[in-house]
Amino acid sequence: MTKDMTQGPPMKLISGFAVPLLFGFLFQQFYNLMDTLIVGKFLGVDALAAVGATGSLNFLTIGFCMGVCNGFAIPLAHRFGAGDYRGLRVFMMNAVYLAVIFSVVMTVLTVVFCRPVLQLMRTPDNIIDDSYCYIVIIFAGIPATYLYNLISGVIRSMGDSRTPVVFLTIASALNIVLDLVFILQFHLNVSGAALATVISQAVSGVGCLLYSLKKFEILHTEKEERKVSISCMKVLCGMGVPMGLQYSVTAVGSLVLQSAVNGLGSGAVAAMTAGSRIAMFFCCPFDALGSTMATYGGQNVGAGKMERISAGLKACSVLGTGYALLAFFILLLSGERLALFFVEGGETGIIRNVRLFLLGNGAFYIPLAFVNIVRFLIQGMGYSRFAILAGVFEMVARALVGFVFVPLFGFPAACFASPVAWVFADLFLFPAYVHVFRKTERMLLAGETL
Repeated sequence: MTKDMTQGPPMKLISGFAVPLLFGFLFQQFYNLMDTLIVGKFLGVDALAAVGATGSLNFLTIGFCMGVCNGFAIPLAHRFGAGDYRGLRVFMMNAVYLAVIFSVVMTVLTVVFCRPVLQLMRTPDNIIDDSYCYIVIIFAGIPATYLYNLISGVIRSMGDSRTPVVFLTIASALNIVLDLVFILQFHLNVSGAALATVISQAVSGVGCLLYSLKKFEILHTEKEERKVSISCMKVLCGMGVPMGLQYSVTAVGSLVLQSAVNGLGSGAVAAMTAGSRIAMFFCCPFDALGSTMATYGGQNVGAGKMERISAGLKACSVLGTGYALLAFFILLLSGERLALFFVEGGETGIIRNVRLFLLGNGAFYIPLAFVNIVRFLIQGMGYSRFAILAGVFEMVARALVGFVFVPLFGFPAACFASPVAWVFADLFLFPAYVHVFRKTERMLLAGETL
């Protein structure tokens, strides 16, 4: 059930690993879409705006959780690629201990401070109460987020991208059912959508944990392997915390942008919410390629096969560029029709803004492809601190648009905030990749361990 990515044609390995991941991301976005669709259709534009107003704050915290877990998986991929299965298990157990600590601390802090942060973000008065009800429940479910992302990261580090998708599919179906039950039958409004998300993720996390313990003998630990190791924790934090901070630093720019859009009124917030949800769906292949390159890079660096790193980057770049062109063409033809999934046909202003948002983002999907491919490859090679710097470039770009251009030009300026951020990140990532590749080559030639 595991996959060795240090042997065989890179294009075949990357595409074969990415396809199951793609379905996983699609299902994840599908139930996010269903949340938004059901809220928009059955609860109205204000409720849709209330959920959307929490988007950047949600990404700031949940993105940190995901980044940390992805970072924890990198040393595991290195050990798997090197054939050090005992080391893999030791790192896995210490990752579990750290995840428990992180999840408890983050849950307490976010639940306590989420309403003051919403106020600082200038969330409109007519939606702030619903925004709080939604996001406080999401934050209370942070332990479930850590559970699923940590276990799926461990499994992917061994080359299995299929098992997490199975449980994510189950969670997606459950989420849709619970959305309808909580909102239509129990009349829980936006809090029902949040409860459905948390419960579904908890189910997928527990299911993935139980299945992996039963099916993956390589993960069965002995007493000595379950001891706390400060040295392992330092390595894990050295990989995980920078990756988590990369998401959070990026989200700071999104918070500034969201605050600027909030100042334009609930209609603008609703348009950005709908556009963002659609765009996330179309960006799933980029996420899948990025996660694939993290595992591919980690295993091949662990095996000392640097020539495969370059070959993998070329193969993945071809896949990413081809999809970027296809996605823009689809958005060009169907942007307005996609907006109708979220709002009624009479909301012509919102529909027009959704289409503008989708086209502004879609025109820059090639830079986005390289942001994911190159950044995750660098992280998989063991240089996760560079992720923070890439995130800083994105943060500066989005904050600049939010502070300066949205007040001057309104919603159209917000549509190009992410494209500017992607270009800024690429300007840093390309030379960063050349640097870390050459540095890793020198380390391996000198016989140093990663």
